[in-house]
Amino acid sequence: MNTVNTINELREQVRAWKAEGLTIGLCPTMGYLHEGHASLMDASVKSCDRTVASVFVNPIQFGPNEDLATYPRDFESDCKLLEAHGVDLVFHPEPAEMYADDFCTFVDIDVLSKTLCGKTRPIHFRGVCTVITKLLNTVTPDKIFFGQKDAQQLAIIRRMVRDLNFNVEVIGCPIVREADGLAKSSRNTYLNPDERRAARILSRAVRLGQSIADEGERSSETLLAAMREKLASEPMADVEYVEVVNGENMQPVDTFREGDLVAMAVRIGGTRLIDNFTVGQPPIEFQEGQSNAD
Repeated sequence: MNTVNTINELREQVRAWKAEGLTIGLCPTMGYLHEGHASLMDASVKSCDRTVASVFVNPIQFGPNEDLATYPRDFESDCKLLEAHGVDLVFHPEPAEMYADDFCTFVDIDVLSKTLCGKTRPIHFRGVCTVITKLLNTVTPDKIFFGQKDAQQLAIIRRMVRDLNFNVEVIGCPIVREADGLAKSSRNTYLNPDERRAARILSRAVRLGQSIADEGERSSETLLAAMREKLASEPMADVEYVEVVNGENMQPVDTFREGDLVAMAVRIGGTRLIDNFTVGQPPIEFQEGQSNAD
């Protein structure tokens, strides 16, 4: 596995692979990798001849009061995971390599970015779309891989690729969870033991919502009332939102159908966690017993 830090080095390797007729998969990450990220690498290695992973904490997708400075980083550990999962090339640039001092060009998306996380993180998806556009222009991959935990991000990237005619296939990979249901996230490391136990309420609310939908309920109001009641049973849970939206345009719906998204953002202590499910997908399975923090 090779590591490069500059766009020119990255392009040089990509040109060589393309000259051989090889297909390329791209897995964009912000590092501090876990099994969820590994599942993206595995999917890429399985379906592409070569896999590129980026490890870059993208500063322009963080708001002024967010955790850019404290976002967890461990590049040495990341490289061990990436190599173990068959990644061929790691792109690990400094911010100055990606953004010149006078950088002033951004890729923004309307409609889809106005709901869910976009309400409280108004510049976030502009930053995401901009960095992904830069990576797509640099790597020119055949496929790009994202996790479904960031479901709004996945929907936005799909729309951006369609609207701007990028020649790439966007692949969504299932959420990877802990044994007790908590969705894998780099930010889980912020949780102390009590908060880690409290965080189980997110997956429990997801499973409740799935069971209600699977029983035939189609009223968003009824579904959300039950999920909010479940979340309210955990004193440490501070709910930012729980919503049902159209699975393609991320707009709220009163009556949901298969393929629509039920998503939430909940703060446990000072940590913002997200989780979701898509109506019609198989229900999540986890153990109701002790968490990894117990």
